[in-house]
Amino acid sequence: MSDTMKLARLYRVKLLHSSETCLCSGEAPLEAGTKVVVPSRYGKDLGAVLGPVCERCGGNEDIVEIVRVAGDKDIATYERNKRREQDALEVCRERVEAHGLDMKLVSAHFLVDEAKLLIFFTADERVDFRKLVKDLVARFRMRIELRQIGVRDESRVLGGVAVCGRPYCCHGITDKLKPVSIKMAKEQNLSLNSMKISGPCGRLLCCLSYEYDFYREEKRNLPSEGSKVRYDGTLCRIHEVNILGRYIRIIAPDGWSRELPFCRFSRHPETGRWEVVGGEEC
Repeated sequence: MSDTMKLARLYRVKLLHSSETCLCSGEAPLEAGTKVVVPSRYGKDLGAVLGPVCERCGGNEDIVEIVRVAGDKDIATYERNKRREQDALEVCRERVEAHGLDMKLVSAHFLVDEAKLLIFFTADERVDFRKLVKDLVARFRMRIELRQIGVRDESRVLGGVAVCGRPYCCHGITDKLKPVSIKMAKEQNLSLNSMKISGPCGRLLCCLSYEYDFYREEKRNLPSEGSKVRYDGTLCRIHEVNILGRYIRIIAPDGWSRELPFCRFSRHPETGRWEVVGGEEC
């Protein structure tokens, strides 16, 4: 089989419960939206095909084989399990309180193809839940697995609507939670008010990392903030580089300021210094 054919049969599959994605191989062509049973790190579960992978990036991600295309029985089992999960969460919450454990339950999930109950929770510290597991095994008569996750993972599992009015990026777009730093907000000239740059999870907005590379590349070909440039015989300071507005604000020593378009700035070929060139229009 050629490499092209192999790539054509790789698919990105999203697990319906946790919103995690995995790279899967399948023998038959599958359309986006097709429900399939796939092996996840938790066990065999139901997922939806997002689409074929035409170009594999990186190469470090493991490829798992699709177990089967989900049939009516698999879908019915999934729907039945969803109704049972809320009751299981209530039982677990009652036992957590009984044992006095400092943990916040996020969700409960029964696997489609295995007799296993997953419990996702958050906690500030490690939790000794051995007695809790014994109680739950006695109650449900199946394998119990507790998974401690972070607050960003909690948002990914539960989903919701972000401040932009769209579904959470971590739930609806990608499950790859990239590190986000305050430097990214500074690079984009955003207010450093934590209420404005933090998501519902309390952490910095994921979209800051998506836009960071664009801002960094754009600013690479522009004078940096704080540098000096001469305008009409006056040595001025670069106060702001506005990428979206595509202008640079300069401030003179006596306080007056001007907003000049990017095209007015040019680097001298010999000295390497930035200069203001041309007229008001360019």
